[in-house]
Amino acid sequence: MGQDELTTVLRAHDLSVGYAGRPLASAMGFELRAGEVAALIGLNGSGKSTLLRTLAGLLPPLAGRVEVGGARLDSLSAQERSRRISAVLSARPRLGLMQVRALVELGRQPWTGAGGRLKEHDRRIVEEALEATGMTDLQERAFDTLSDGEAQKAMIARALAQDTPVMLLDEPTAHLDLVNRVAALQMLRSIADQRGRAIILSLHDLSAALDLCDRILLLHDGTLWNGSPKEALERGLIASAFERGGMRFDPATGALRPLK
Repeated sequence: MGQDELTTVLRAHDLSVGYAGRPLASAMGFELRAGEVAALIGLNGSGKSTLLRTLAGLLPPLAGRVEVGGARLDSLSAQERSRRISAVLSARPRLGLMQVRALVELGRQPWTGAGGRLKEHDRRIVEEALEATGMTDLQERAFDTLSDGEAQKAMIARALAQDTPVMLLDEPTAHLDLVNRVAALQMLRSIADQRGRAIILSLHDLSAALDLCDRILLLHDGTLWNGSPKEALERGLIASAFERGGMRFDPATGALRPLK
């Protein structure tokens, strides 16, 4: 295991998240190291998107704190925060005629400044992000003409071009078919392994979460459990959280199945 893989890049201390002073989840504590992929799972409404937005600095915590690279998130300027954390949220932006390449180039803005002049180093990073996400052939397309799946990959390319140690993704496979869903998750796994990125992604695909991720972040009844996929299975935590509404969790397949 390399030194980068031992480096903690993101910490949450006694974190409480929610809206208008009303917590969705409280007393959360966890850390993520470089090269790790964490799956954030839980029922709809459990607070997954709210937690991701708080970790990204887009929402203030109700209590506690987030640290990234050893610094408190709320002490960083917007530019410094965007050099440390990139986020792909679930809502599709409306960008009109902006081309895919121009969108991906925006990922370099934290490093180029307001002028946005790209140097050779920046252009190389953009090319690598387009290639890694399979968007090279679509780079001249207007963003609003893309399918939902293509748009999602373009947004991941922008986040990758941002070149941050931490990446946060809210349901990155939501609009992809099965083949592209698997390819996208394998791509993110490769990014973590080869580039030392720490990645948190919210997922509904429990099988993929268990197979591809190093850590499980399970939101359930206002609390967060974190640990290895093996431990989550052995302790029956996933089964307990998801067995409701006529469904049961099948640990053999990692999928939800109707109760019989």
